[in-house]
Amino acid sequence: MVLGALASQVASTPWSFLLSGLLGGALLLRQAARLLDRLWRGPRRLERALRAQGLRGTPYRFLTGDLKEHGRANREAWSRPLPLRCHDIAARVAPFVHGAVREHGAVCFTWFGPMPRVTITDPDLARDVMSNKFGHFEKPKFPALSKLFAEGVANYEGEKWVKHRRILNPEFHLEKLKAHGAQSLGPDGSCELDVEPELQTLTGDVISRTAFGSSYLEGRKIFQMQNEQAKRLMSIIQKFGIPGYMSLPTKNNRRMSQIKNEVETILRGLIGKRMQAMKEGEPTKDDLLLGILLESNMRDTDGNGQSSLGMTIEDVMEECKLFYFAGMETTSVLLTWTMILLSMHPEWQDRAREEVIGLSGKNRPEYDGLSRLKIVTMILHEVLRLYPPAIAFSRKTYKEMVIGDATYPAGVILELPVLFIHHDPEIWGSDAHEFRPERFAEGMAMASRGRLAFFPFGWGPRICIGQNFALLEAKMALSMILQSFEFELAPAYTHAPHTLIMLRPMHGAQIKLRAI
Repeated sequence: MVLGALASQVASTPWSFLLSGLLGGALLLRQAARLLDRLWRGPRRLERALRAQGLRGTPYRFLTGDLKEHGRANREAWSRPLPLRCHDIAARVAPFVHGAVREHGAVCFTWFGPMPRVTITDPDLARDVMSNKFGHFEKPKFPALSKLFAEGVANYEGEKWVKHRRILNPEFHLEKLKAHGAQSLGPDGSCELDVEPELQTLTGDVISRTAFGSSYLEGRKIFQMQNEQAKRLMSIIQKFGIPGYMSLPTKNNRRMSQIKNEVETILRGLIGKRMQAMKEGEPTKDDLLLGILLESNMRDTDGNGQSSLGMTIEDVMEECKLFYFAGMETTSVLLTWTMILLSMHPEWQDRAREEVIGLSGKNRPEYDGLSRLKIVTMILHEVLRLYPPAIAFSRKTYKEMVIGDATYPAGVILELPVLFIHHDPEIWGSDAHEFRPERFAEGMAMASRGRLAFFPFGWGPRICIGQNFALLEAKMALSMILQSFEFELAPAYTHAPHTLIMLRPMHGAQIKLRAI
């Protein structure tokens, strides 16, 4: 019996191994076929489809696309600063795409790893894409990146985007902002300093107090870690398009996961304290974001935390992460470039100061007064034109779509380079690279000769929800700076704009201030 059992086992074992091997091999072949299609056949099909439409661009290179060339162009361009008062910055800030447009035309394609990226510099087409005139477009998704940094309303699609936009949008109407105003600014007494971190401190304080009802000290660690996360993400941007790279256990990837966990721990604590206070009957604090999110969460969810109307705690946390960074960075970079440009062009600094003091004296400007600052508004618009915080917006086709005279297949990234459009002489005139705030004296449409080519905050249904907040805060802060200081560029300043998530001065913004 024992020998029979052994004989039976020996006879059956090879067949089970063979069957398992065949199934495993079939699975491996299937996965390999999918990978081959994703990394080679698919990109080649898309390239043929784009060229068939008459588009020109770079040839696809296996796996990495143009990532190496993109990185090489950045290193070369960023090694050389620009002359002072030079605002023709596109070739330095986005050298690879700038070169591709010059070589292949205003509508051309390059490769972000295995994904084709079509650059569209026509402002009418770009605006129509952002307005969804041609149909719905997706935001390009990089799940590994958004989970490490922030998701939130800027990255959602479909019903989730509609829900979050509905909850958030009322909190950013001007009448809501009127109640909040902005915080005061003051340097540390030095006559010369790098104003960029000072302005980050200012805008971080504003975000903490007005959006979260807490002090800047409570949010300082979040700001610091989000800034570190941004720098780490940008240091490996050339590798984003390589499938699976973000899952590799590199030192940088492990640190980014650690930062994500630490930020979420702080936010969970902040959210938990607020929720407990609300349950105990404390009145809602007068803030812009956290209170409204938690009220929605508590109002529109059942005892099990389930509802299609409210946000989950995780949703609230993602919106907080996004707003902490975007809310601080957008306004701080706008103020930084404004101080740099007003230092380069002191005649406009004098005109703006005269307007502010004529309206408010040395008193803190009131909300209604801010809306009457015509020269300050013109200056901020011109700074946003020349130095937009985000140099490009992206969309993605999820099905075959006709845009202009071309038909684009599914799976194509559409890059809408705001920086290029804002600097186009055919739109803005031969002085497109000059700082001339007076071009906005009669509004945005007249400034761009009726082309509606000014969209530093995007356009259409996905236009930045915080644009009113950013502009109101910038007006208030700039007015108070002008009331208190005259300023000029310090000898240490080097004019070297570059992109680190947003458009920033590469070596800081060294400014010499004098109290008045």
